[in-house]
Amino acid sequence: MEKQPSIIAILGTGVWGSALGKLLSNNQHQVLFWSRSNSTTLTEIIPHSSVIVSAISIKGVQSTINKLKNLNLTPETIIVTATKGLDPDTTKTPSQIWQQAFPHNPVVVLSGPNLSKEIDRDLPAATTVASNSVVAAETIQAIFSADLFRVYVNQDPLGTELGGTLKNIMAIAAGVCDGMKLGTNAKAALLTRALPEMIQVGTHLGAKAETFFGLSGLGDLIATCDSPLSRNYQVGYGLAQRKTLEEILSDLEGTAEGINTTQVLIKIAHQKQIAVPIAHQVNLLLKGKITPQQAVKALMARELKAEFHHLDGK
Repeated sequence: MEKQPSIIAILGTGVWGSALGKLLSNNQHQVLFWSRSNSTTLTEIIPHSSVIVSAISIKGVQSTINKLKNLNLTPETIIVTATKGLDPDTTKTPSQIWQQAFPHNPVVVLSGPNLSKEIDRDLPAATTVASNSVVAAETIQAIFSADLFRVYVNQDPLGTELGGTLKNIMAIAAGVCDGMKLGTNAKAALLTRALPEMIQVGTHLGAKAETFFGLSGLGDLIATCDSPLSRNYQVGYGLAQRKTLEEILSDLEGTAEGINTTQVLIKIAHQKQIAVPIAHQVNLLLKGKITPQQAVKALMARELKAEFHHLDGK
C-alpha cells in the first residue's frame, strides 16, 4: 500500500508517545501532539486528524475519551491504541473501552517488542497492528512502516493487546529473577512457563492462542523480560534488592503498567477461575505480603504435573 502523508494526532507526550511521533514525522506525516499538561486543546487538533493515536496510560483513557465524545469524530477517523493495561473498574482492555465509546470508528491495536528508548534511537524493530477492520489495520501498517520499523497485520486485536499487557506482569517476575541472581536456567524456566499462563488467560477472555506466539506475545515477552530499559523489569529488580515499591516508583521514568495489571488480572482470575501462579506470586510480592525468596520457593514447590496441556481452553 502506497504511503500518503496524513495528519495524525498523538495523545500522550511521554516517552512512548514521543517515540511514535518521531517515527511518524520521519515518515513525512504531520504530527499533532496533545497531553493534559500542554496548552494545545483537543478541539484544535482532532478535527484535522484522520488518525488518532492514544499513547496515554490506562488510568487516563476514560477521561480522555470523555473529552473526545463532544468533538463528533467522523466514522472514517481511525483510532489507534498503543496503551498496555487493564482498566481497574471494568477490567476491559483499552481497545474495548475505545470501541465501546466510538462504535462506528475502526479501532486498531499497536503492540510489539517496542522499547520506547530503542525506537527513539532509530534501532530496528517490528510491531503488530491488529483490528477487526482489515482495511484500517492495513492503513495503519502503511502509515507506520519504515526502513527500520517493520509492521505486521493480524485480525486478533484482543490477543495482540493482552500479549502486550500480560507480559508486563511477567517482566516484574523476570526482574526479580535477575535481581536475585538466580541464573540463566531459572530465567529460562520462568519465561517458558510465563507464556502458557498468558495464553490461558487470553483464550479464556476470547483471544486466539496463536497470537501469543507472535510479536505482541512471545516477542514482547522476550524484550521486556530481558531489558533494564523495561520499567516493569526495573520494578521487579528493585524489589529483589529489598527496596520498597515507593522507593522504586520515585526513581522510575514513566509508568510501570504491570503493577495495576497484576491487581486487575488477579480479580479476573478469581472471577473466571483461571490458574495464574506467576501473577499470583507477583501480586503478593507487590503487596509486601511475601519476600522475593518466598515467591521463588512457592513457585518451585507447586504440585508436579505434565509439561503440556491444552492452551486453547478446549
